[in-house]
Amino acid sequence: MVSVQHQFPPLTGDDASDIQHWMAALSDTFDPDQIDLIRQACEFAAPLYRGSTDITGTPLLQHALGSASILIGLNMDHEAIAATALHAVPDFLKDSHILLRERFGPNIAGLVEGISRMEHVRQFSEVRAQPSTEEAAQQVETLRKMLLAMVEDIRVVLIKLAERTQTLRHLSHADAALQRQVAQETQSIFAPLANRLGVWQIKWELEDLSTRYLEPVLYKQVAKSLDEKRVDRERYITDLVEQLQQTLKDAGIDGEVTGRPKHIYSIINKMKRKHLAFEELYDVRAVRILVDDIEQCYAALSLVHELWLPIQKEFDDYIAKPKPNGYRSLHTAVLGPRRLSVEVQIRTRQMHHDSELGVAAHWRYKENRKSEGGLDEKVAWLRQVLAWKAELADSGELQKQLGNELLQDRVYVLTPQGKVIDLPSGATPVDFAYVLHTDLGHRTRGAKVDGNIVPLKHKLQTGQRVEILTVKQGGPSRDWANPQLGYLKSARARAKVRHWFSEQNLDDSIAQGRALLERELHRIGANDINLEKLAQQLHYNKPDDLHAALGRGDITPRRVSLAVVKESPAPRKTATPAPSSGRAPRVLIEGVNNLAFKLALCCHPAPPASIVGYVTRDRGITIHRRDCPFMQRVPEEREDRLLNAMWSD
Repeated sequence: MVSVQHQFPPLTGDDASDIQHWMAALSDTFDPDQIDLIRQACEFAAPLYRGSTDITGTPLLQHALGSASILIGLNMDHEAIAATALHAVPDFLKDSHILLRERFGPNIAGLVEGISRMEHVRQFSEVRAQPSTEEAAQQVETLRKMLLAMVEDIRVVLIKLAERTQTLRHLSHADAALQRQVAQETQSIFAPLANRLGVWQIKWELEDLSTRYLEPVLYKQVAKSLDEKRVDRERYITDLVEQLQQTLKDAGIDGEVTGRPKHIYSIINKMKRKHLAFEELYDVRAVRILVDDIEQCYAALSLVHELWLPIQKEFDDYIAKPKPNGYRSLHTAVLGPRRLSVEVQIRTRQMHHDSELGVAAHWRYKENRKSEGGLDEKVAWLRQVLAWKAELADSGELQKQLGNELLQDRVYVLTPQGKVIDLPSGATPVDFAYVLHTDLGHRTRGAKVDGNIVPLKHKLQTGQRVEILTVKQGGPSRDWANPQLGYLKSARARAKVRHWFSEQNLDDSIAQGRALLERELHRIGANDINLEKLAQQLHYNKPDDLHAALGRGDITPRRVSLAVVKESPAPRKTATPAPSSGRAPRVLIEGVNNLAFKLALCCHPAPPASIVGYVTRDRGITIHRRDCPFMQRVPEEREDRLLNAMWSD
């Protein structure tokens, strides 16, 4: 990699010529200062890219400028164009994000970083017959990072879609294996994403170009059939357009009628879906009518149906019921002149603009944009990306690879400033606060979701805007660390809560824990235990850490006693009977040493009866018969006081 201190050489003649020629077309699209920023980006990238090509063998600078040209056609802003020119810089520069931020600002640097994240899509899309658990987990994590990069900024996705389109345009120069890999990747991931976002202008090209390499024989057959009848079809469409145009004019409708190109991918899909030959397709001939408003859409539909006989079951009203990606239009099919089938689409000019550009039509970034409408658009965008995720998860091969793990929900919510935060499903406002900053989480006292006060246990949903209400000083509630109470979904956040309490009143916790430990060790007769080894056995660095944990309640005395007994190699110790007037039998008690015992008066144990020891609070150990009624009624919480015992010879 090149060091960030590297002094870039001047542009070569070819680089400078390419950039100058390309920049000349931007004067009608961007302001002079915006054009200057784009020029700086090109001149920054050119010496780094020199001698490098993309996977098709196209010089990297040409590939970047071609991708940027596609984005200009989508009406993208100057920051997106500059970031596209810089998209491969991280492959050549160490610490590129720092340098790009200094040279071009945080917005462009963030876009380039997002593009770099999405480059991992190939790793995700690789199909393995039986991926290992580690591979599957990595693929899920890759998808999560991709999603987060995409929902942070829509322009990242549009840049990647444009870059993929540019790659496919030059893919004929690549070898057959690479052609199929890129084409399969496109049909599995990128084309569905473009469809979900409603960017038809890119969607159709991605689908057609990928089909060219995945089904070359069928593609050529359909292309040949279209070409053979092109002259007759074009003449037919011209006559049809003139007739429709005149009919609309006579009805007082200012409409624009055009022939609509049919895409080979959609033709092949329909042939397969309906089991039809090419000659049987009704919508190889197609026209589009653009009008001013919705009322004129339905008026034009009525005129079309008066002119020609509608084909049954071939009418769809996507105006009354838009597609999930926001697409709106009227679709119908009729038997036109010579009783040839024709597909007709009718929509407003605004609907057509939206259908061609999709989300790009609504997302023209502006500096310091803070309007509520901007957040609303971001929510709508975010939902479209997550819907694509669900579609991707339902696809056959990927579903086989990852199963339900891919479908595990994440929640994407927004800060008041519009930043997207990635949380596990079921997360609460307290989880949200701890992700933003640990101190913010500690000081959380309330929350607003979409402007409304909600409980701290409220389960957040994708697209919600969350605002945390805090106090200036304070700490978390102990209840937050209890997973049963539902305040925190994240184990990491609960650990932060526990750590906060561990740092409070440390001396008191140590003193309380030391007393508990001494009492427990005395109870089991292990006063001579090595505390350093005991602490390490229980995974604490030193005895005071163990004392503090006992004092806080992180570990119970019972667990300590079990560790002591487990560590002691001697299975039994002899207990000394308490002084009495007569000779008392000797008793062996497991795990206990140097503690006096007494024989219980309730059951009068004596050899050879089976016996058990019971640790009392203040009278040492009492020996009972195992069938003693008192022993049968010992509550569960006191069972840790029972000790195995037997008579000694």
